[in-house]
Amino acid sequence: MMKIKSLLLFLIIGVVFYHAQTLNIRKNSLEERTYEELEKEFYNSPSGEINSKSIADYYLKKAKSEKNTTQIAEGYVMLHFAEDLPNALKYLDSLQYITKNSKENIYPARIYLLRGNLYSKNDNLQSAFNNYILGLKYAKEKGNKRQIAMAHISIAHLNNYIGKHAETAKVLRHYAYDTDYMNEDEKNSLKLNLADAYIEINKMDSAYVLIKDGLLDSKKNKDVYRYHQNLGLLGYYHLHSRNYQKAIDGLLECEKYFFTNHNGSKRNQNYTLLYLGKSYAGLQEKEKAVGFFRKIDSLVLKTNYIYPELRDVYTYLIDYYKENGDKEKQLYYVDRFLKVDQVLDMQFRYISRELPRRYDTPELQQEKESITNELTKRKSLFYIVLSLLLISHLLFINVYFKYKKSEKNYKKIAQDLIQSVNENKSEKNRGPEIKNEISAAPVQTVSTENVEDKISRTISEDIAQTILKELEIFENNDQFLNKGITLGSLAKKIKTNSKYLSEIINTHKGKNFATYLNDLRIDYAISRLANNKKFRSYKIPFIAEELGYNNEQAFTLAFKKRTGTPLSIYLKEIENMSLG
Repeated sequence: MMKIKSLLLFLIIGVVFYHAQTLNIRKNSLEERTYEELEKEFYNSPSGEINSKSIADYYLKKAKSEKNTTQIAEGYVMLHFAEDLPNALKYLDSLQYITKNSKENIYPARIYLLRGNLYSKNDNLQSAFNNYILGLKYAKEKGNKRQIAMAHISIAHLNNYIGKHAETAKVLRHYAYDTDYMNEDEKNSLKLNLADAYIEINKMDSAYVLIKDGLLDSKKNKDVYRYHQNLGLLGYYHLHSRNYQKAIDGLLECEKYFFTNHNGSKRNQNYTLLYLGKSYAGLQEKEKAVGFFRKIDSLVLKTNYIYPELRDVYTYLIDYYKENGDKEKQLYYVDRFLKVDQVLDMQFRYISRELPRRYDTPELQQEKESITNELTKRKSLFYIVLSLLLISHLLFINVYFKYKKSEKNYKKIAQDLIQSVNENKSEKNRGPEIKNEISAAPVQTVSTENVEDKISRTISEDIAQTILKELEIFENNDQFLNKGITLGSLAKKIKTNSKYLSEIINTHKGKNFATYLNDLRIDYAISRLANNKKFRSYKIPFIAEELGYNNEQAFTLAFKKRTGTPLSIYLKEIENMSLG
């Protein structure tokens, strides 16, 4: 006997020692991790596990010892997930206190959204709704898109609860497909709930596509939980389509999964049993249907999870036991029905009354203001564009008339030039050959006395006359058409220096060397273009080269500067006058 007692004492001491060692190892393991690593392990652990609770406890203790306010706040958030409603609310109250002066844009909206989720989880939909509304308000004030989305999605589920499935589908579809700030897990959850809403509004094809995609994706990523969620929804799809046996085949697999090792939430467990019961009822297998419906009643008593479809469950049970003459069970389920119906009616009336008043109406008002502002902006933009078009039109008209006026002046100048060329041509026929007498721009008249005075000071009369005679030969022989002529090269050719040549051109011709050369070339062009049809038929670059210019642009600019009219108009007027 003593040996047995000693053995038992030894075993107890061993167990205690092992447990202490395990805790010590666990503690040392946690101490080696950063806040980020602790958060990652916590949120990847199933809710309610001892492991996740110990992580949250250590996280908060570490944050408090380091007086790290941000991490203390996160510790309260982590701990509230593992507690029952009263204690969870206390942690959220602590969170609210420590973040009251926080500059982070997630507060205080985060607190109200977490409270809303907590109340929703515990089937207090009135309190859940009130906190979602406050969360939405503060999220909008801080401009936090993700929190605004979470509030809208949570309220959409309440809309679904009171039968507004189309409104629910609209919100879920928007956040699943039209936003870039929802992560993949969130989008998968949205698509799952969207498929459910589609079934409710009889958009069966859309629902089926989403369910099939969900099954394939979850299988590919080995996400067993999400796979069974989609499988359960596929069962509901078949139930709605009256393919009862197909529904049962998938739902039985879901039942096995969701009721094993805490794999399923209250919702997953209840709705799996509900769809199985309705499927068997559809096959007229009443005993099996009643069996599943009675399991639902047991779950409701245990978890107090109440949802609208329970009315169908209890009315089926009441009718079944009435048909079988079992007054006792009939009375029991009548009583259960009345209690559940009272809760549902109270929640339904509150949500149905408050949701349109406190959510739909403000949202519509905001949408109206947004549309009004958009229309005002569009109207302002329209007037701005209209004004710009009007101004540009007036400017165009102004430019057009100026162009027409300029064109008229250009034509007049061109006609005068052509007439001048024709007159010179007549004079040539009557007398000695006169060259380069076309003067399109007024030539500066230089007094003979002034010229002689200036030259006498620097250049002798003989040299001046010699240079002038050489220039006359240069002009009469059209040597100015040669390319690459410079003041230096011409001075060298006529056996003088650049300074003397420049001074003679400036004083006797009234212009600098570059202008003198250009004027000779342009005057030549004026005459030859008017008199020589073949020369006129050449392309402008070739004409420019013939006149000694390096390119077309230099020639056309020099032509307009000398004559006061563009080359194109001059050529056009020559053709017009030739035809006339």
